[in-house]
Amino acid sequence: MIATAEINDNDECMRCGACCASFRVSFYWSEAEDRAIPDRATEQVSPFYMCMAGTNSKAPRCGALAGEIGGRVQCGLYDQRPSPCREVQPGDDKCLRARARHGLPALRASL
Repeated sequence: MIATAEINDNDECMRCGACCASFRVSFYWSEAEDRAIPDRATEQVSPFYMCMAGTNSKAPRCGALAGEIGGRVQCGLYDQRPSPCREVQPGDDKCLRARARHGLPALRASL
């Protein structure tokens, strides 16, 4: 049986950060410019794609992430974060896979 935690509000992400340390966050190069993401926060993946620095490794962890996974975390570029970061929602498939990778309980939406 998989343990679950209740999603009480959207600040669940502030206690987790697992997605920021589970996936390569890649996006079309112009998004970095459009969102004013600093050059130091990105890495070139191909002529057309970039990723958030630190996420293009076997053990990814975004360089913009501060704190302890599953404890208390903070994104240093939250307002500028690229579309892949904006698309992950508490309790969705990517969230659940990331939490499992870090040994955190699955989330279920509150009714």
